Amino acid sequence: MPILSLIKCPSAFLPLVLSFGALAAVLLQVGILATDVELDARAPGHLWQWLVLGQLPLIAFFALKWLPRDPRSAGLVLALQGTLVLSAVWPVYWLHL
Repeated sequence: MPILSLIKCPSAFLPLVLSFGALAAVLLQVGILATDVELDARAPGHLWQWLVLGQLPLIAFFALKWLPRDPRSAGLVLALQGTLVLSAVWPVYWLHL
């Protein structure tokens, strides 16, 4: 199956959307709300946690379903998903949020 048709599956593109949302929550907290020190445990932090943790079951489901059927395309999608998860987690680690 071509990668473009595989990426249209909800279990493939929803983790990508959640990663972009988690990255947006980090950028929102750093860019707009960085003046208040007590905001690390409020809405953007909790939203980030839910978005990152919500991806894990979706990625596991995608891997279990598609890796046996089409290892090459599924591996590429999993690499993309993993890269975007790391792009959402890295600023939190680097900035000590």
